[in-house]
Amino acid sequence: MDTSKMIKAYCLKTKEKNVPLQDAVVTKTARGGYMAAGHDGKGNKMAAILGEAKALQAIADGVATKGF
Repeated sequence: MDTSKMIKAYCLKTKEKNVPLQDAVVTKTARGGYMAAGHDGKGNKMAAILGEAKALQAIADGVATKGF
């Protein structure tokens, strides 16, 4: 899979920036925003808040699944 299209997030546990989010699931928040949840491949859960365009593009590219 092309890692340049993957959603990147900050891992709070390891303090690493721009870690690719694996098995990402995009959900919609109660206020209408978008959020992606997944893991970093080492067992650490991560989440990222996304804009609508980036969230829908990630679903279209196949790097995330639709959870709403």
